[in-house]
Amino acid sequence: QVQLVESGGGLVQAGGSLRLSCTASGRAITFYTMGWFRQAPGKEREFVAAINWTGTSTYYPDSVQGRFTISRDNAKNTLYLQMNSLKPEDTAVYYCAARRGTYSQTNFDYDYWGQGTQVTVSS
Repeated sequence: QVQLVESGGGLVQAGGSLRLSCTASGRAITFYTMGWFRQAPGKEREFVAAINWTGTSTYYPDSVQGRFTISRDNAKNTLYLQMNSLKPEDTAVYYCAARRGTYSQTNFDYDYWGQGTQVTVSS
């Protein structure tokens, strides 16, 4: 089992930045594909970013490409999401997830989830 705990969320003005962290315990995430998803009130959970186990490949949807950066430190068992140029539409609960397999942007493909951290971007 892998336990995931997100941190770093908060309230920020539009144009600002936040850095989310996701710390894993219970098992090393070294060989897991890791991802970030978000869910706004009344909306489905959507893919935000993913990274392969070596950290050499990253994936983003057009909505965050160029503004968000996913990274990982396997030695610290930690995943990060640097979010710049934040917009009000980025407001959501952000979740990290781990997958035993290759890249996927489908939330159902992920095996372990954190509890989420709230990000609120004011206009």
